[in-house]
Amino acid sequence: MDNILTLTIFIPLAGAVILLFLPRSAQSAIKITALIAALAAFAVSIPLFFLFDVSNPDMQFVERHEWIPSIGVYYQVGIDGISLFLVLLTTFLSLLCIYGSFGVVKEKLKAYMFCFLFLEMGMLGVFCALDLFLFYVFWESMLIPMYFIIGVWGGPRRIYAALKFFIYTMVGSVLMLAAIIYLYLHSGDITGVARTFDLFVIMANAPQTFALQAQMWLFAAFALAFAIKVPMFPFHTWLPDAHVEAPAAGSVILAGVLLKMGTYGFLRFCIPLFPAAAKEFVPLISVLAIIGIIYGALVSMVQTDLKKLVAYSSVSHLGFVMLGLFAFTTQAVVGGVVQMINHGLSTGALFFLVGVIYERRHTREIKAYGGLAKQMPKYAAVFMIVTLSSLGLPGLNGFIGEFLILLGTFQVNQAYAIFAASGVILTAVYLLWMYRRVMFGPLDKEENKNLKDLNLREWLVFMPLLICIVWIGVYPYPILIRITPAVEKVLMILK
Repeated sequence: MDNILTLTIFIPLAGAVILLFLPRSAQSAIKITALIAALAAFAVSIPLFFLFDVSNPDMQFVERHEWIPSIGVYYQVGIDGISLFLVLLTTFLSLLCIYGSFGVVKEKLKAYMFCFLFLEMGMLGVFCALDLFLFYVFWESMLIPMYFIIGVWGGPRRIYAALKFFIYTMVGSVLMLAAIIYLYLHSGDITGVARTFDLFVIMANAPQTFALQAQMWLFAAFALAFAIKVPMFPFHTWLPDAHVEAPAAGSVILAGVLLKMGTYGFLRFCIPLFPAAAKEFVPLISVLAIIGIIYGALVSMVQTDLKKLVAYSSVSHLGFVMLGLFAFTTQAVVGGVVQMINHGLSTGALFFLVGVIYERRHTREIKAYGGLAKQMPKYAAVFMIVTLSSLGLPGLNGFIGEFLILLGTFQVNQAYAIFAASGVILTAVYLLWMYRRVMFGPLDKEENKNLKDLNLREWLVFMPLLICIVWIGVYPYPILIRITPAVEKVLMILK
């Protein structure tokens, strides 16, 4: 167990390297190799949940090795209750995405699976890295495979969407790199010893060392990179294009994991490194989060494309997460972390569901459907459960996170909570309206009368998602008890 995080991170990379030696024509071998690598990473990550010490708020499973000692760079990884479930979510959704792509992706399969496994490695590294240099390497490493997944296997406007995604992300990343270099150059002054990229060495001293003005600039540099990744309003415009053009599995992993890198970055870096600045930015970020909640919901209501509707719903749902994180109460921040997980499951499942009918009809226009519940009753049942989960029905996972966020926010600012609560109503409006137009009414279009219901492969993708959706909704205690100590430790820095 000493190297369990390293194994989890680099098993996907090992699978990607093995793929390089397989001929392109050996599609079955490519699929099996990719699936085994993703399954192995998921299997290795499962013990993290059971071995995790729920009473310990500190980093666990920590590994530290010299990497570039001449400049103070170490390979240092570890997880706490905040990152534990993001690691599990990454290995879980990556496995489903790779298996769900079987039979869907037929061209350049070897390159596709390579990109997915390499992407998984980068995402896992981001959630585990405890060295700022290492974090940045992982942060940038996932950019290239995602660019290719959108740009090669995407829709008609895939090049435009991929470039937009790349440029937006790079602009934020460059500013974050500048802030990391500044922290490194001054880390010797902070600690009185050699310069270091060690996150917790800097975190222990930076808040007391940097004046408020310096903290504000550093916070802004990190926050811009994370706000683009979330994406927060008004940095969200790349997201609908990326989702619409990406293949179904690309949209799932983009919504399910990549967007969480932004919200995770705020909680892991911005708030504990620059607590004084974080307090100053609370009004701005809270207002932008509320605008995102309401704006994302209103724009979703007028969408005619199913994927675009789900994409804008992400702007709304992640607005809730940001509001919770910057309420600075235990309930709200824990709710924000829980909602990161819930959004990954529910919105990931929605993108899988849209992909199912797109593969059958090759259109995502809502008006092209109607009455599908008559022709595809099993599909309609799964779609209903996931829709209710996404709108926050009690008993399903979405309710837990939203309730805790609103409860915690109400304690510090009632107006913020009331405005945000309107987003819950609007979410129900656009999701139920979409469901009614697609599933109910007359089955009057000839193309829809021969559609086949869910097959075995699709059931094997949806069943684990449905189990998690119901489990978290009914019994969230095992998750909450692991998240809360880590959240309380972060909030202690603000006091």
